[in-house]
Amino acid sequence: MKTTNLLKMKKVLFAIAITTSIFTGCSSDDDDPIVKAPVQGEISANYTTNTVLAYGNYTLKGMVKISSGVTLTIEAGSTITADKTDGEDGLVVLNGGKLIAIGTADEPIVLTEKSKVGGSWAGIIMYGDAPIVNSATAPTPQTATSEDGLGLPYGGSNLTHNGGTLKYVRVEYAGQVITTNSKEHNGFSFYSVGSGTVLENLVSYRGNDDGFEFYGGTVSGKNLISYANSDDSFDWQDGWRGQENTNWFAYQTGIANYGVEVESKSVNNTFWPKVTNMTLKRAAGTTTEAQSEIQLDAFQFKAEGNGDFSNIVIDGYNSQTTPTAFTGGAVQIRDLNTFNNQVLTGKIKLTNVKLNNTPTIFISGVSTINVSATSFGANWSVSATATGAAITGGKWATVDGVNLLANL
Repeated sequence: MKTTNLLKMKKVLFAIAITTSIFTGCSSDDDDPIVKAPVQGEISANYTTNTVLAYGNYTLKGMVKISSGVTLTIEAGSTITADKTDGEDGLVVLNGGKLIAIGTADEPIVLTEKSKVGGSWAGIIMYGDAPIVNSATAPTPQTATSEDGLGLPYGGSNLTHNGGTLKYVRVEYAGQVITTNSKEHNGFSFYSVGSGTVLENLVSYRGNDDGFEFYGGTVSGKNLISYANSDDSFDWQDGWRGQENTNWFAYQTGIANYGVEVESKSVNNTFWPKVTNMTLKRAAGTTTEAQSEIQLDAFQFKAEGNGDFSNIVIDGYNSQTTPTAFTGGAVQIRDLNTFNNQVLTGKIKLTNVKLNNTPTIFISGVSTINVSATSFGANWSVSATATGAAITGGKWATVDGVNLLANL
């Protein structure tokens, strides 16, 4: 009886040993992470049902729209490539639609163009129904028509409109201008986008128009990089009023206009946007896009544009000598109404400002005004300890081996 039990016990122990060897005797190669191969695909039709684009490489053909009530999700690490030879390309989020594009620092979502020439496609365009103000006399809510050639209305009363989430997304070589002042695109165009939308860690790289443009709305952006865009790095109009903007970096090189262009369709608003931690840098030798007007200041305010800006580094906004001599500076006020209604009433605030290689601080756009530090009072202050933007890099901020934050 004891011998039988002993034999049974030995069989059990042997079975346990075999089982253990199966799970622990694997080679070290089996411990390596599984590398997921990117899928190949084409984006050419409008999205009318919820869709997930798996991690992969996609070609973009046409002005592809995400319909109202539809969510398009793009997985981290994906690359979407337009080709200017097939016509006008762009990714458009219609009002009520959502784009969920959440990359990571090491696996950004990249939207680029085959030729790597600025102005080759339309970039990302998002519509909402957050408030805009484009007339002093029109009733609210107000609407306007887009300038992207689609001729779509934007505006409304939905402060918290949600167009989705964009994190660690880079747009390259966009800013297509087809007919000046009637059909223009930027890297990112936000038409009356609301505060429910998340914009974080975004790059607009080497576009032919503005890096980021806000057409009214209440959305805010965090950790934004506008690099080597040929017009303005950041631009807005229609009474944009985002309140939680922080860590903006503009690097202008080659051809570029203003670091920040601010206007409000000549409406003297009682509100304004707020941006903290900004670095605006202009590389030596950078010339203006057009020689017909002064376009090389860090900030330009016109048509009742305003805003509250703090912890700012302004670097390299010198005067231009060729091909046309222009005076560069830190702040330009373009017109009398903006001076009287925005500067003198404290609606333009520029505090904790550090100036490097920018000998001229204030520029008066017309002879009827004399802009100075006195004009701003306590709403202008300089500081040798201002730090500007603080942004953590990674693959999301690296293009062709170039660290976009190297000059921050």
